[in-house]
Amino acid sequence: AAPARCHPTAPASPRCAWQLHQDHLELSYGSTVMRLDFVWLRDHCRSASCYNAKTNQRSLDTASVDLAIRPQAVRVDETTLFLTWPDGHVTRYGLEWLLKNSYEGQKQQVMHPRILWNAEIYRQAQVPSVDCRSFLETDEGLKEFLRNFLLYGIAFVENVTPTKEDTEILAERISIIRETIYGRMWYFTSDFSRGDTAYTKLALDRHTDTTYFQEPCGIQVFHCLKHEGTGGRTLLVDGFHAAEQVLRRAPEHFELLAKVPLKHEYVESVGGCHNHMIGVGPVLNVYPWNNELYLIRYNNYDRAVINTVPHDVVRRWYHAHRALTAELRRPDNELWVKLKPGKALFVDNWRVLHGREAFTGYRQLCGCYLTRDDVLNTARLLGLQA
Repeated sequence: AAPARCHPTAPASPRCAWQLHQDHLELSYGSTVMRLDFVWLRDHCRSASCYNAKTNQRSLDTASVDLAIRPQAVRVDETTLFLTWPDGHVTRYGLEWLLKNSYEGQKQQVMHPRILWNAEIYRQAQVPSVDCRSFLETDEGLKEFLRNFLLYGIAFVENVTPTKEDTEILAERISIIRETIYGRMWYFTSDFSRGDTAYTKLALDRHTDTTYFQEPCGIQVFHCLKHEGTGGRTLLVDGFHAAEQVLRRAPEHFELLAKVPLKHEYVESVGGCHNHMIGVGPVLNVYPWNNELYLIRYNNYDRAVINTVPHDVVRRWYHAHRALTAELRRPDNELWVKLKPGKALFVDNWRVLHGREAFTGYRQLCGCYLTRDDVLNTARLLGLQA
């Protein structure tokens, strides 16, 4: 059938055209061509009998929709698509809603807007820290903090009372604290109290935390309560910036790092702490519809035996891993920060790698992990895209 044109529209309105195919409707709107399956169109109906607008939940039983369904009539005006189904039910879709929610529309959108950075880009941006009182007591201060955190993957709060209790209050402002095998709030000293390199005075290379969890912790909070000695600066690296450079220079490496599943493992038997954790997933995790990176799982300390891929893939994976490691270790990608009492650091553990230089003397940190869903929920409620 020949395409049917919309009714004449005002000059400012985009042109649209539609055409019925055997199992889908092809709809051109603006510069986007959408291919909308008939079952999909029936399933997503927003009429009162199909969708509860009060709870924002589907009422229609998807399994009851005829998989061979086809509309009896189609009409499009300046703003709306109308579909009449064989039982007489009418579905209405706003064209803008379809543009936003179709596969083709989503493919053009970014789920999480970000600014990728190296050390110079971050310093040039002069991202401000947020004062503790503003963070705790005003929506404006909280929103500024979250906007910076979402864009850069790190954010600072100043003038925090250097105690574990005050750090806990700070964390709970944006999220439920995620209790793990390390407890709810942890103290961090070089006392070898846990079977982890972090509990020493040694330098730590860049890494993400809890790679051995099936779902790595989303956000990490650091607050240095005391340091009587030298060294101990914190290293921060934007893993997404490094991955973007790999994608640009060697897309086959990026693709392999996003496809090969690895195991990370944590085995501990120290004092009363007995744990054996295993997490499985690729180094890079991307949304398949737009190839947008949303999680990097990189920890050479905790990576387990590679036994999930055949021998002819392993060598290529090592080449890809070396390319990413080279980017992560480029000096111009390294942001060094000296944590001090009163300055709390929030790190997106799904994006930003952290490490530290060796130190002397007594150094005490406290912190916790936050549930990612709750942080993003707080941001969305403040009107931010997250």
